[in-house]
Amino acid sequence: MASLKIKKGDLVKVIAGKDKDKEGKVIAVNGKKNTVLVEGINMITKHTKPSMANQQGGIVHQEGPISISNVMYVHKGKATRVGFKMDGDKKVRFAKSTGEVID
Repeated sequence: MASLKIKKGDLVKVIAGKDKDKEGKVIAVNGKKNTVLVEGINMITKHTKPSMANQQGGIVHQEGPISISNVMYVHKGKATRVGFKMDGDKKVRFAKSTGEVID
């Protein structure tokens, strides 16, 4: 499986959809479905039954998945594409706008 260009903990900007131009931190990445959960983006309401974890139950607001193609990595305040290159014998991500290594 090819490695994904967006990882958990990255700051991303939404480039399409109802939350366009909003920024947030990636909470989770689902590689099989090519989706990400972003903090405060694509909020949905979920009706939950009372359980041991949630005694009250009721309506819960939580983030919904958004396609990984609808987000861009934010590097130094600007949205940029991400590429891969070999740094010695190690594969690293880099910002295509500046050419700087991300991690």
